[in-house]
Amino acid sequence: MKPLTRRHLLVLGAAGAGATAAGAAGLWLTTGPGAQPLYTQELDLTEPHVLTSRDRVLEVQLVAAPAQVQIGRREASVQAYNDSLPGPTLRVGPGDTIRISLHNGLLAPTNLHVHGLHVSPQGNSDNRFVSVAPGETFDYEFTLPADHPPGTYWYHPHHHGHAADQVAGGLYGAIVVEDTEPISITRERLMVISDLSLDADGNLARADRMQQVMGREGQIVLVNGQIRPQLRAAAGERERWRIINACPSRYLRLSLSGQQVRLLSRDNGRLPEPEGVTEVVLAPGNRVELLVETREANSTLAAAPVDRGSMSPMMGGAIGGGTQSGGGPLELCSLTVSPSMSTDLRPVTNGRPLRDLRKEPLAAARTLTLGAGTDAEMGMGSGQGSMMSFTINGRTFDPQRVDETTAVGTVEEWALVNSSSMDHPLHLHVWPMQVIHDGDREVTEPRWQDVVNVPARGRVTIRVAFDDFPGRTVFHCHILDHEDQGMMATVQAI
Repeated sequence: MKPLTRRHLLVLGAAGAGATAAGAAGLWLTTGPGAQPLYTQELDLTEPHVLTSRDRVLEVQLVAAPAQVQIGRREASVQAYNDSLPGPTLRVGPGDTIRISLHNGLLAPTNLHVHGLHVSPQGNSDNRFVSVAPGETFDYEFTLPADHPPGTYWYHPHHHGHAADQVAGGLYGAIVVEDTEPISITRERLMVISDLSLDADGNLARADRMQQVMGREGQIVLVNGQIRPQLRAAAGERERWRIINACPSRYLRLSLSGQQVRLLSRDNGRLPEPEGVTEVVLAPGNRVELLVETREANSTLAAAPVDRGSMSPMMGGAIGGGTQSGGGPLELCSLTVSPSMSTDLRPVTNGRPLRDLRKEPLAAARTLTLGAGTDAEMGMGSGQGSMMSFTINGRTFDPQRVDETTAVGTVEEWALVNSSSMDHPLHLHVWPMQVIHDGDREVTEPRWQDVVNVPARGRVTIRVAFDDFPGRTVFHCHILDHEDQGMMATVQAI
């Protein structure tokens, strides 16, 4: 792995992401009787319906339920919010309040997590411990602080044991927190990248045990629910691309050849200065905002394979990358650039300096070990080693247990140690994380993320400022199958 540079940015914050086979062939449905290719060249990129706050309040009704949608040439039976894949985009400003009435039209319990938002984890706010039974409705209310970082966030279900199935089924949507200081651009685009698997009848395919162990990767990769949509621009324009990795397990190594690309934001708000990049890598749950300055050349937004480790040889041999099909880079969407046009674009102003927790006193230091292996390997039983366990500090998730206790108003340092042979992207609810060390390399500039990849057999050190919001929440692997199988723990701020 090459060292991190301004021209070669790994957004997921980890060494060790190399190339393996990924599912370019996964754009085709090739199993079952009468199977037909799903691939088709889509029309122009469409974006989800946008709901915008008024008078500092956004009131939304979300229905999570089975839905029929068009994917390529076929009609597919999925799960969706408000019959839309993705769900509606929620657009708010710092200090706004979001009120969501969530109705569960599914056959399983669900709930709602506003991923990346810095809001309370208690009551009817971003409370992971809420459970909405089938047929029931729950009223959420999220109040953003007045100084909440602008940026791209998202929402999705987070009910333990059902998160992977429900996100893989189509339940996700974007949240945009508006800039207080607008950026001079020609246009803005939102791209929610997701994947799913369908059977020959167009129904959601169930993940088998091996896919759950590795973390499922869908056969079909979508951008805003479309297969390879088209984008059109003129040379000399400046676009802002908001990109969300809403895949349950798939990592995305994104590149856009032929265009000038700068990184404006990762996960939690703007960088002090846009950084020129040739590619970005997003772990599941990561987001980026890119400034694309168009040149007179057609391009493809592509996702190259990423090696995220292999399962234990004791489970029957290594499987590299966690993918289910071979091939090369995926073509996510095409960009057609016409001759230049006159534009009146002002320079992009720098963002505000980022807080650096290395300059602040520490109240505590912790080590969190992410483990995965058979029960026999991990010393958790005397069986034949056939059952996999996914743990944090040797324990699987228990919603009744408090695993870590911290004090509001303090800064802590956490060493994230991965003892397993697979990468694990760690997500902490409510409070963002500053990456201090990535393996043996010190991260010299403040780098803030809410999903931090911990590579196989690797170590990452972070610091967290528990400035506000008492209450109990969770941290977990954002390979959602691993979360559902136990790689999640609780933290109580008092």
